[in-house]
Amino acid sequence: MEVSLYQAAAAMNATAQWQEMIAENLTTASIAGGRKRDISFSDVQAGLDPNASGSTQSGYAIPTAQASTNFQPGEMHPSSNPMDFALDGPGYFTIQLPNGENAYTRGGEFQLNAKGQLVTTMGYPVLGNAGPLQFNPNSTDPVAISTNGDVSQGQLQVGKLKLAEFRNPQDLTSLGADEFRSDSPDAGATAATSTKVRQGFLEAANSSPTTEMSGLVTAMRMFEANQKVMQMQSDRMSRTISELGGTS
Repeated sequence: MEVSLYQAAAAMNATAQWQEMIAENLTTASIAGGRKRDISFSDVQAGLDPNASGSTQSGYAIPTAQASTNFQPGEMHPSSNPMDFALDGPGYFTIQLPNGENAYTRGGEFQLNAKGQLVTTMGYPVLGNAGPLQFNPNSTDPVAISTNGDVSQGQLQVGKLKLAEFRNPQDLTSLGADEFRSDSPDAGATAATSTKVRQGFLEAANSSPTTEMSGLVTAMRMFEANQKVMQMQSDRMSRTISELGGTS
């Protein structure tokens, strides 16, 4: 078995995944509260003789790649829109998906729909502790949210934002660049206690176009290097076969 061919092919596959992930991160960079994807490389041992044991076993390492979501917060920037909100701390806004399930986001670009509900840019209702936050669509009173999540319209108390924190955010299920669902109890969802709301601010995505472009150059060079290894080994095998075939 020509091990180097398998190793080079696996490395090319891993770097191709890296390039795809970088493309996703470049898209995420423009989404408020977006979370980038990180990639890690490791080796798996392969080619072991299942009938051998101890020191008689022989194998080789095949490179693999594994992607994960980076939950580090992005930079917070002031906004001229009073309907923009950011979270200072580990919490998430709770939103309601069209199927009725709850999801979580750090993206705070909100607005009022025709029914007077506070919704995301996708039109998903933002939830308070008692359900979707409902405002008077005919009122001109400004919407205000305090640092602890209390929501009001003028002098009228509307409710309180339903903010959630997670003990293990890596166990959240990604629904896109800035939305997640808590399918696993291992995520450890709790009511937020260490998060403050900042009105008139937005959290930027935690991905940097400059860093991603630098990573893209590295990934392309790694791909090309392994491609050359495959070509060299293929040429060597072709010459060997040709020489053996010509032996009388």
